[in-house]
This record gives sequence, structure tokens and C-alpha cells, in this order.
Amino acid sequence: MTQHGENLPRRALGTQGLQVGAIGLGTMGMTMAYGAGDAPGGTAAIHRAYELGVTLFDTAELYGMGTGSNEQLLGRAVKGFRDDIVIATKFGFDLSDPQRIGTVLDSRPEHIREVTENSLRHLGTDHIDVLYQHRVDPDVPIEDVAGAVGELIAEGKVRYLGLSEAGPDIIRRAHAVHPVSVLQTEYSVFERAVEADVLPVVRELGIGFVPYSPLGRGFLTSTVKPAAEYPADDMRSWDDRWQPGNYEKNLAAIGELSALAGSLDITVTQLALAWLLARGDDIVPIPGTRNPSRVAENTAAAYVTLSPADLARVQEILPRGAAGSRYPEAIMPTW
Repeated sequence: MTQHGENLPRRALGTQGLQVGAIGLGTMGMTMAYGAGDAPGGTAAIHRAYELGVTLFDTAELYGMGTGSNEQLLGRAVKGFRDDIVIATKFGFDLSDPQRIGTVLDSRPEHIREVTENSLRHLGTDHIDVLYQHRVDPDVPIEDVAGAVGELIAEGKVRYLGLSEAGPDIIRRAHAVHPVSVLQTEYSVFERAVEADVLPVVRELGIGFVPYSPLGRGFLTSTVKPAAEYPADDMRSWDDRWQPGNYEKNLAAIGELSALAGSLDITVTQLALAWLLARGDDIVPIPGTRNPSRVAENTAAAYVTLSPADLARVQEILPRGAAGSRYPEAIMPTW
């Protein structure tokens, strides 16, 4: 492996001391959601990211569908440089029933501890850098959740508390019990919901922001195709933004973004990531890929500077984000 890159700009996530490279790497698609998993490709992508200076690597218990496979893949891949990076993982689901994986929430304190011990074992590490609540559990007070993670932090098993898809009230209540270092929620040129109420709160409280799906779940790549052309195990087969009517509108927007990117001699994915980075120094997107060349392309976005005119043109093309909702109503995160 080549020497670890040192030039990727670094950013602070929160005010508790967490610092990472400006672009991270999401690992979900290495084992689920986008067709068949690809462990060899995922491992190569992780290694390439590290070479290029990426230090934030994002996984979750859910991404292994109850098997621990995603965390295990990441743990094996980073074994040689574990102390140089930040590993983030997540709890919050009951994965005991294979038929209901991803639909049953469980953030009871005893379950948080059980999941954390499993994650430590799967990752092959003695601490988790960032432990997120994956989704807000309406049956468990967020104060109990923050308190449970706070205990794990006091024990040295976790370093920083994170939340995912939490709204302003939940964020404030959790932060009052234990400092929240980072919030992870979907955010991209396609998805803007966090701008109105969530970003102002995390900035008021000094919490960093990690956008997931910063490339619109792949729509902002050259490989996009209509929903019907994806296999059933690929979430894009049912994602509303790929359905007839919405797909054509979103594809037209991508054409305009691509023209802008071409005028700047960058790719449309680099444009989308640079746009996110320009939204604030407290933002670190985690594009997911299992392709080392895509990792290099994504990471290079950290060196792109967009002018006010460029940013205005993006806003003109997509003033409110994409056509279509990001989740079916039945599984839409509730703030």
C-alpha cells in the first residue's frame, strides 16, 4: 500500500475535538442496498481512500443485515491503519427477525450496549470513534439514549456521540444530556430538507454535519438508469426519484449540472460534493462507492472551489432539490 496521503483538507466535526478529512467514505453499498455486495471491491475502495487521505469511514450494524458483515469488512480492511482513522457505526434497530430487518426500532439502553459490544467485536477494535443512533426511537426517550452512549464514552468504548435523521427537538434534548458531536442526515443538491430547521440548530449547538447519499444515491453519476432496469434488491428500483415522471425531470437537471461541471473541467459528482463542502466548514460528506477510481474522483472534489456564480447556477437548476420523495412514506424518518 502506498503512503497515506496527508494533503486532504481537514475539518472539525463538532466542538469536542473530532477532526477528519473533508471527504469521508460510506460503506453501506459494499454489502447491501445497491445489488449484490462486493467485498473485494469494497476493500480496495477503503484502501484507496486511506491512501488519498480519507480518515472518516462510516458503517452500521444494519448494513450487515444482522450478520455483522459490513463492520467485519471494514474492520479487516483497516486493520493495518486503524489508529490513523475515525470509524463511525450505528445502533438503533432490532435485527432479530430477518423478515423485518430495517423496520423495527430498538434504542433501549441495554440494547445499545449489546450492539456496541457486537460492533467492537466485528470491527476488531477496542473503541468506536463515533457511535450514532441510526434512527430516532419514539418508544425510548432520547435522554436515555444519550445517557447510555455517555456511559460507553466514560468507559472508553466510544469517543463521540452522533445522531442520524434527528430533528431539532431531539437534537437539543440529547445535547443537553451529553454533547452531540455530529449529525448524519441525507443532504445533497437533490435533497435540501435539512436547510430550513436542522442545519441552523446544529450550528447553534456546535455540532458537525455529515451528509449521507451526497450523490443522490447514484443519480449524480454517469451510470443512472430508470427504476425498472434495476434488480429488486437495489433500492433504486423503488426509490421515488427514479420512477417515471420524476426520473425524466431529474435526468434533465443532471444534464444541466453536467454542462456546468464540464465548463469547470470537473465531473458532475465533483460538482455535487464541492457544492456540499461550500455549504459550510462543518460539513463532511460520505459518498459511498466500492470502486477505487470513484474514490479518487470523489476525494478530488475537496480541492474544487466554486465561485458565487457557480453556486447560483446550481441553485437555479435545482432550486428545491429533486423531483420525488427520498423514502416511501411508511419508512420516512420522522423528526
